[in-house]
Amino acid sequence: MTAFVLVAGAHTGGWIWDDVAARLRESGARVHPVTLTGMGAPDRPAGPGTDLETHIEDLLRLVDEVDDEQVVLVGHCYGIFPVLGAADRRPERVARIVHMDAGMPGNGDRALALLPDEEVRERLSARTATGVGEGHGEGDGGDRLVPPPLRDEWQRWGSVAGIPSDRLTRLAQDAAPQPAGTLTRPLRLTGAAADLPATGVLCTGNGSSIAMVEGMVAMGDPRFKALAEPRITFFELDTGHWPMLSRADEVAGILLWAAAGEGHRVTASVGELPGHLRPFVLDAPERRRERIGRVDLHLPGGLHGDVHGNLHGDLHDDLHGDDVPDGLSATEGPWPAVVFVHGGPVHPDVRPTPRDWPGFVGYARSVADLGAVGVTVDHRLHDLGDLPRAAEDIAEAVDLVRADPRVDADRVALWFFSVGGLLSADWLAAPPAWLRCVAASYPVLAPMPNWGTVGTRFRPATAVEGAGRLPVVLTRVGRERTEIAATVEEFLAAAKECDAAVEVIDLPEGRHGFETTDHSEAARRAVEEALRSVLRHLGPASE
Repeated sequence: MTAFVLVAGAHTGGWIWDDVAARLRESGARVHPVTLTGMGAPDRPAGPGTDLETHIEDLLRLVDEVDDEQVVLVGHCYGIFPVLGAADRRPERVARIVHMDAGMPGNGDRALALLPDEEVRERLSARTATGVGEGHGEGDGGDRLVPPPLRDEWQRWGSVAGIPSDRLTRLAQDAAPQPAGTLTRPLRLTGAAADLPATGVLCTGNGSSIAMVEGMVAMGDPRFKALAEPRITFFELDTGHWPMLSRADEVAGILLWAAAGEGHRVTASVGELPGHLRPFVLDAPERRRERIGRVDLHLPGGLHGDVHGNLHGDLHDDLHGDDVPDGLSATEGPWPAVVFVHGGPVHPDVRPTPRDWPGFVGYARSVADLGAVGVTVDHRLHDLGDLPRAAEDIAEAVDLVRADPRVDADRVALWFFSVGGLLSADWLAAPPAWLRCVAASYPVLAPMPNWGTVGTRFRPATAVEGAGRLPVVLTRVGRERTEIAATVEEFLAAAKECDAAVEVIDLPEGRHGFETTDHSEAARRAVEEALRSVLRHLGPASE
């Protein structure tokens, strides 16, 4: 018989699994909820040097003691770190690893990097970097204890959606201080468990979903290639970060199915272009393109410099009639510019890079055909923690574009896509006078609850308070992922509260990234309407 070893996340112990364990035992399964050293068991308090290695050794002792031939190791949140460490040393004893709303840490990763609490993360990072209190030469952070959140602070560690009030109260009352070394000591893996069967349980209320996983695999990111292997399965739960408290019955059922090899399998399409590499919805003619570092400029005029328009008739006529703003029909410039900001994260090895994806090339050519410079940028959002660096890349690209004599530096628009929407926050919070418009298509406008490395700086839903009357053109798709749609609604509610100038273009049947996957007339009209609005907001040339 297979036994389940249930490992809790930060500040919690085996008690958090009580209801799940009871359901599993009722089904006839053997269950071992674990309270790791220092996490509340009176016989195993935290001591000098308690760290991640201590917790791995706790699990190894249990795995060696159980009579069952194989075990299913279940790690929630931080708990996946000791789970993976133990599996790496006893792979022959592990039937499956279950990531219960947990990440995919690798060799050398620290649990600290995944903490949703920004204040705790920054404080421990600073002390670890300076070596304060280190005792093992691994940056363990010493013997300090990180206090648990108060009852009203748990949402900073993950979504509390679905947790009944009495259980949230118990979560706060029974939580234990977390030994800092468990968060700061790196996980060391040899790869011995890399090919074990695994299951991801994704809590949509906390920002994860199967659709998101499929999107990452389709993007070609080598970090996620293994997720399409048959040994990997997935389940979704429509709840927050602590499903064992909010959906105990369903969690127990999922664990039994996972142990039997059931679940959704992600498949990598063979011989089929991924969605982001399919043709753009509009027939945008090729324009002169100049490449400067990470920036591409798509310039008005044909390949030989002649200005003419071949874009979809109604749109071109609308923008080149008698009321066309100055600069949108000039043959020599200076022209206004639209800078397109892709989403991510995109691994640096992915080819082609975003500025060569048909969607962004299509948008850039479209605005060039209509008399503005279309700008695409390969910013370096390779991981969620890279948002500050990506923001610097965008700012540098904008400076480069505005310094070009062919560009009217006082007429620039920024257009953000998907997760790139988070990068709009700086521009919304304090828009410069030359920024005539911000656009966003199927954007993420607030960090997901489980995106711990994203600071409060990148929250457009808050930043919009500073936008004043800056025009914002938002393309909203009706078949958006639930977790992303929630951020859009949060943004719109905040925009309404501060009377921001937001125009919403709705595509009821649209999906994330629709411009290259949906060539319907409705999709075409939505893109044309967004283009029309952005270019008109660029306004007349300054005197």
